[in-house]
Amino acid sequence: LLDHVSAWQRRAYSEPGRYVYDETPFTPLAKPLTETRIGLLSSSGHFVEGDDPMPFGVQEMTQEEALARIDDFLKSAPQLSTIPIDTPPSQLHVRHGGYDVRAAQSDPNVVFPINRLCELNREGLIGDLAPDAYSFVGATSQLRLQKEAAPEWVALFQAQQIEAMILIPV
Repeated sequence: LLDHVSAWQRRAYSEPGRYVYDETPFTPLAKPLTETRIGLLSSSGHFVEGDDPMPFGVQEMTQEEALARIDDFLKSAPQLSTIPIDTPPSQLHVRHGGYDVRAAQSDPNVVFPINRLCELNREGLIGDLAPDAYSFVGATSQLRLQKEAAPEWVALFQAQQIEAMILIPV
């Protein structure tokens, strides 16, 4: 069975893709990346020590509890965590009911590349970084994310004059 699946995957990806999504809200950058203010938004579930979003009102929820409550996360509205870009990695925590967070605990940049963006900024490859980055648990009600959270979040990002957002889906 594995050989069969592998053979069909090779066959499916052997030719160049012809994917066209005309309905996407893609917007080209209005100016060079070196002059653009960049923001970071990840669905990794990161938060800053001392600023726990306390899902479902549970203080200091463990990763095991988050895994056990995945169905609750999937039904609830997402909670956005604000993370200052100068937050040391040792102050970042992660909790998510939908994936194994061990790599993200070991190196947050795996799914929350805040340090890599800071390096790109110092090297002059991107214009400016918004003072805050953002994260939420991506295992959430997609309808609530789209209809309720997204408009609020966009207003927040616009208030920070973010011109382009790096989106990291997990």
